[in-house]
Amino acid sequence: MVEDQAVFVPAYAYDEDDEQGLFSRFEQGTRTLPAGFRVQPRFKLLPVEIVLEKDVAVTLRDGVTIYVDVLRPAGTEKVPVIVAWSPYGKSRGNAPMYVELFELLGMDTGTVSGLMKFEGPDPAFWCAHGYAVCNPDPRGSFNSEGDIRVWSRQEGQDYRALIEWLGVQDWCNGKVGTSGNSYLAISQWFAAAEQPPHLAAIAPWEGMSDIYRDLVMRGGIPDLPFPRRFARSFVGKNLREDLVAEAERHALMDGLWESKIPEFENITVPAYIVASYSNMIHTPGTFRGWRRISSTEKWLRIHNTMEWPDYYEEANLNDLLRFFDHFLKDIDNGWQQTPRVRYAVLDLEGNDRINQLAGEFPPEDVSEVKYYLDAASHALSAEAPAAGATASYDAESEQGRESFTVRVDSPTEFVGYPKVHLWVEADGSDDMDLYVFLQKLDADGQQLEQFNVPNQGPQMQALTRQGAAILKYKGSNGRLRVSLRHLDEASSTDTLPVHSFDRVEKLAPGEIACVDIDLFPIGLALNPGEQLRLVISGHHLLGGVMPGIENAPSDNHGRHVIHTGHRHASYLQLPLKAVGKAWSGETRR
Repeated sequence: MVEDQAVFVPAYAYDEDDEQGLFSRFEQGTRTLPAGFRVQPRFKLLPVEIVLEKDVAVTLRDGVTIYVDVLRPAGTEKVPVIVAWSPYGKSRGNAPMYVELFELLGMDTGTVSGLMKFEGPDPAFWCAHGYAVCNPDPRGSFNSEGDIRVWSRQEGQDYRALIEWLGVQDWCNGKVGTSGNSYLAISQWFAAAEQPPHLAAIAPWEGMSDIYRDLVMRGGIPDLPFPRRFARSFVGKNLREDLVAEAERHALMDGLWESKIPEFENITVPAYIVASYSNMIHTPGTFRGWRRISSTEKWLRIHNTMEWPDYYEEANLNDLLRFFDHFLKDIDNGWQQTPRVRYAVLDLEGNDRINQLAGEFPPEDVSEVKYYLDAASHALSAEAPAAGATASYDAESEQGRESFTVRVDSPTEFVGYPKVHLWVEADGSDDMDLYVFLQKLDADGQQLEQFNVPNQGPQMQALTRQGAAILKYKGSNGRLRVSLRHLDEASSTDTLPVHSFDRVEKLAPGEIACVDIDLFPIGLALNPGEQLRLVISGHHLLGGVMPGIENAPSDNHGRHVIHTGHRHASYLQLPLKAVGKAWSGETRR
């Protein structure tokens, strides 16, 4: 059974006195926070009176008790409720570690109340607009009973039980929504797949949707530094599931990892989905979730920053409010006329364009174009080279790489899903860990980058020089262990290769293998004279995802050989948007 494959270890101990939030101590009861209340001077005043029901016991289907906090507007009017499900502590949004993190990124904590769960909806905003917010501690976390399971159908069933409990409370209008980013987004996929009757809408804001492909084994290459750090979030009295140990024991896609993929076909509820091109952990999974859910009423917004500043920006809060007002309050506010896709186009020179309108992603006027690699000239060309050639690098050296460049002579935009189709050979080994990186260069050949967070000072410059890739966008990337190159033909398309990761096919000496590698989706504008550079390496060139996180390790030996031209026409495929159309959105510097 899949349940028997999970690995459990003791959870990290919970100390109520160790840098917790203002209301982190277990204290059951109801209190009223008056308008003008402030958690601490760094946060804003409450605009309205809020009733806080603290440490309310909720019994799950198997008798396990979890504890939740409910924050709701004072008064007798029945209101909808928004749930923020994660194991990070239901009352820790004002804990020192989170305050310091937000301030490091340059975010103004004075725009929020501090009553929100980390990465979750702020009760100050939502209660002022006639909503309750429920912050649970899921099974096994903090004081809740049971063992912590990480992203599984059990978690979806637990979430469903809470939604159904909330839907019948005497203060609730019978409609429940979900919101939040990262873990709070991933858990929404699992909850919605269980189809709880009281769930009226979801709003997953950047989150994974396939733990094997998005987190522990992206491209079939073990990438465990972040999961090791992430594991410290699992605080409780009993056991926690150990994703790192599971990845070490289950290197291939199997029943364990399949159980951690939500049943997207069961998700039919209205959905407001937010993505970016630059989140090293969340980007592929968010786009995958948007593509795969069955909801006929789904909206995608692709922004140009990082999820945390985007989530709390006033304009985006008001946009989400319109969505929830329509589906949780039945207000006819014109939401249905909102374009199904709003996307950003980055230029990395201070003139990003946001809220570009489309009916789908990629937009309807996008066509796929191929740029062929030429090892003889290190160019990307519109025509495949007639003569074959090879380029190679030392696979064990961190400086080992090959690059191929094309210059555009007219305004050019790429919006959609890039991929590379490569013919490769391992000289001196039977396998290859390949990393591909697509960069924008200015007319002089300088790489262009841009910060995703407000803080762009010397400290952030230093943090992002070699790592912290989630905080600074440097280009689109992809990766693949070549022995796991087998494609899932049922799921793959011409633009989106999907690898099965269920078999190992080592390379024979002298074998030239054909591989397809997907890169992060892009929205990228180039001016005449600017360039695109495709870099192929045996090492991940972006470094760790967050400050203090090590880079993904590689297992390479010998030399990597890239074959181009003639019978081995390697190419970069890009989504080219039709030129000459007027911009439909905003320009943001």
